Amino acid sequence: MSTNTTADGRAPLRHRNRWQFPGDAVDLHRPPLAARTARLPAEPAPLILDPTRTALVVVDLQNDFCAPDGWLAGIGVDVSVLAPALALSARAVEGARAAGVPVLWLNWGNRPDQANVPPGVAHVYDPRGTGEGIGSRTAPSGAPVLTKDSWGAAPADGLPAEPGDLHIDKYRMSGFWDTPLDSVLRNLRVDTLLFAGVNSDQCVYATLVDAACLGYDVVLLTDASATTSPAYCHDATLYNVRQCYGFTATTPDLLAALAGAGPLTPKDTV
Repeated sequence: MSTNTTADGRAPLRHRNRWQFPGDAVDLHRPPLAARTARLPAEPAPLILDPTRTALVVVDLQNDFCAPDGWLAGIGVDVSVLAPALALSARAVEGARAAGVPVLWLNWGNRPDQANVPPGVAHVYDPRGTGEGIGSRTAPSGAPVLTKDSWGAAPADGLPAEPGDLHIDKYRMSGFWDTPLDSVLRNLRVDTLLFAGVNSDQCVYATLVDAACLGYDVVLLTDASATTSPAYCHDATLYNVRQCYGFTATTPDLLAALAGAGPLTPKDTV
């Protein structure tokens, strides 16, 4: 897996999906990816997964949802309940990187002109139609709410985002609608997705369900995801994931599994 960087130091795509050029031919074989094995305790059954074909998707761990000066706190929601999930997500991110697993930060980052925001989505954040939702400056921070390149759209303080990570803006509860998420994942040549983030019963779940419907294997990290909804909403989400879509696991078990698989070595890179 190459980590070639661009001139400004970013390395968002590991060039896993490319043709090769031996002599005068174009070889459509993609570079081989060295398979590795990680054994992960999970529910409803333990898993054997390949970290080389796995990505970690971190959903909505951004300032507007998680910070005390963000939009959600500004409308009176207790965001302190999200703190344990943030801390464990940070650990999951670091463990993923050490194992060569790509990290994708999937955050609300709406267009400033909101040209692609349908009324049903706008209503969720401005139910009275008073202009206090997406794009407004009504959050305690004064930043435009959930808007691309704003403070509110950035990963929450303390999260270890790095230049080699991928950042994808989303505009719906699911990160697959109207975004390049599926294209990016397919270029990374991954088929297993680990999910962390908030709210577990809303955007995390919507994205996970769409991923499962698209054919990805999905694993929700129970402790690196959380919600400001009543606790039973998180519990129901875990039940539905196990029952209908995929698997759940804990962050400590994931870290141990990835460490057991070992990091990528130079011979494994492409």
